[in-house]
Amino acid sequence: MPLSEHEQRMLDQIERALYQDDPKFANSVDERRIRRRRPVIAGVAFLVGLVALVSGVMLAQNPDRLALGIAASVVGFLVMVGGVALLVFGQPAARSAAAGTSAPKKAPSSLSNRMEERFRRRFDQE
Repeated sequence: MPLSEHEQRMLDQIERALYQDDPKFANSVDERRIRRRRPVIAGVAFLVGLVALVSGVMLAQNPDRLALGIAASVVGFLVMVGGVALLVFGQPAARSAAAGTSAPKKAPSSLSNRMEERFRRRFDQE
């Protein structure tokens, strides 16, 4: 369910107050910042999984360490799949739940277009 105009204004005021009162905390929970980190984390997870997979294959060459090699390979593969899943399906749950409607999504717009649209919405509300 989308927020009402009043609720959206209140949320914007709370957000501005948070940035003024504690900018360090506000930046640490900033969704845009988290979205920028997600591909990096997914890439690192994929590489760690790949290293574990290759290491497991190398360990499996020794008959004494066959079980350890298989386990390392399986864990590496699962970590790789998790990294790819994070990259592909890593949309925040709060954002998808907040959308709540089946309206078609807009293509990403530039910062100036978003700011202009926000400015128009505010003056249309008053």
